[in-house]
Amino acid sequence: MRFLTPALLLAAAICFGLGITLPLIEFEKLFLFKETPSLVGVVSGLWIKGDLALAALVAAFSLVFPVVKLFTVFEAAFGAGRFPAWAGVLSKWSMMDVLLVAILVFAAKTSGLASAVSQPGIWFYAASTLLAAVAAGTMKKPAEAARTEG
Repeated sequence: MRFLTPALLLAAAICFGLGITLPLIEFEKLFLFKETPSLVGVVSGLWIKGDLALAALVAAFSLVFPVVKLFTVFEAAFGAGRFPAWAGVLSKWSMMDVLLVAILVFAAKTSGLASAVSQPGIWFYAASTLLAAVAAGTMKKPAEAARTEG
């Protein structure tokens, strides 16, 4: 159990890096044009096209928020040894980032303008969220730690 949490966190961090840089989805338009954007590519594409608010929203929930969640679990595992008080708020929104990416894929598939096929990036992205959640579950919560110490 002692090495399980660090191994899960390492796997979650690696999967997150792969998830945001590998293609999420393959769009095929008219059997001639193929696009395979990554999550970073989607955010930068929105930014370049002038959709600043949408780019900021997608970046916040799919890039920044997962990094903050991972940092919280890393801090709990290797820093103070317990979750900060605000970590409970993060856990309530733990799948928001994956849901946002899933909505993107669903919208592309149902638009009828292009066929869409999921790519490895979406699976690594989802795996990162699940691995971080499992890692958080392997650690003692503050209330449990107080009961076992006292």
